[in-house]
Amino acid sequence: MTTPANPPFFWSVRVYYEDTDSGGVVYHANYLKFLERARSEWLRAAGFGQPALRDQFQILFAVHTATLTFRQPARFDDLLDVSVAVTSIGGAAVDFAQHIYRQQQLLLEATIRVAAIDADRFLPRRLPTPLRQFFTKVVS
Repeated sequence: MTTPANPPFFWSVRVYYEDTDSGGVVYHANYLKFLERARSEWLRAAGFGQPALRDQFQILFAVHTATLTFRQPARFDDLLDVSVAVTSIGGAAVDFAQHIYRQQQLLLEATIRVAAIDADRFLPRRLPTPLRQFFTKVVS
């Protein structure tokens, strides 16, 4: 078994009642929240929290494309592990592979493309050099 050069980042989240539908299953749109929070926590752990991105680099990230494949449902009170891995970097975009697991059982696969945008004008903007260097270092 081979290990990736840059293993994915993992962040854990508990499923609360507010995350579920009337059947106690996570409502499909809430998976996007879990994925977003994991990417935000990954950036924060790397020293690039959302306030720093805006204040130091004048950029924000906006989801451009999201493709989700649901494998199994998550349920009320489950403890989930959400992974984050960079798969490619463009001039103003970053692609992520993300997965959600419950006790190592794959529940969801996602590919997410985020675009860097100017924090004031909300127009696409090239990735600042420190971010580009970081993303290049961790690309899988």
